[in-house]
Amino acid sequence: MKVVIAGGTGFLGRALVDHLAAHGHEVISLSRSGPAPGPSGSRRVDWQPDGTPGPWAREVESADAIVNLAGAGIADRRWSAARKEELRVSRVLSTRSLVSAVRAAAKKPATFIQGSAVGFYGVSGDQAIDESFPPGDDFLGSTCVIWEAEAHPVEALGCRLVRIRTGIVLAKDGGALPQMAMPFRFFVGGPIASGRQFMSWIHRDDWLHLVRWALETPTVSGVFNATAPNPATNAEFSKALGRALHRPSWLPVPGFALRILFGEFATHGLVGGQRVVPKRALDAGFSFIYPDLGDALTSALR
Repeated sequence: MKVVIAGGTGFLGRALVDHLAAHGHEVISLSRSGPAPGPSGSRRVDWQPDGTPGPWAREVESADAIVNLAGAGIADRRWSAARKEELRVSRVLSTRSLVSAVRAAAKKPATFIQGSAVGFYGVSGDQAIDESFPPGDDFLGSTCVIWEAEAHPVEALGCRLVRIRTGIVLAKDGGALPQMAMPFRFFVGGPIASGRQFMSWIHRDDWLHLVRWALETPTVSGVFNATAPNPATNAEFSKALGRALHRPSWLPVPGFALRILFGEFATHGLVGGQRVVPKRALDAGFSFIYPDLGDALTSALR
């Protein structure tokens, strides 16, 4: 299968390129940093997504599938009005570019995997949230709605559309876990704010297998939550992280300090909670390698 990945040089994109290439797929990574060779079975092609197809679109013509992970990092910088606009525009234009390329292709890809996030649901407290729940009314919720909506036209073009709403991805070499682990390594780790807010997490290996399963299973379509079956409260997560690192987990981080450091993102991404469950993946027979948080953290930090 030839798979075109937008955002293939990001934290998840790099791992997905390697994973798919290792399983025999031809992988093309669209990147702003220019062409370059990749792992066996992959290569990098320059793209500058502006909402229209460019020279890179010739790769879509012969592709079997597209995976769209492109977009500025949600937690990379403090949210200003300009940064929030960048977060939205980067997602809208990259998705619009890909859809335009599909529309123009004489031979259209059979499958379009659209990245999204559990931020779609907004802050939800301790209620278990599955794929049937409506979006939140906050910035992340509205951004995910717009992001996903840009991909909807591919269905009318004959593509099978799968939307993957990803939670906190656990891996040693990127994402949130290295930053979360750092205080524990210095013996000052602990829960955030009350510690009662839920965290919806997934081991990166499970995320990779879920995306490949969606690519390789023609009957799969619609929305899937990429989260482990057992969300944990922040206090439970902190205890498990402390055990995995052989460190104490007693020093709480006050919510007001996080709001000073991270601004609006602290409310949505750190202090607020989401108890998101992968109901549709489980119902469809997908099996998680790491359903248990302790095992997932031990593996991710190894």
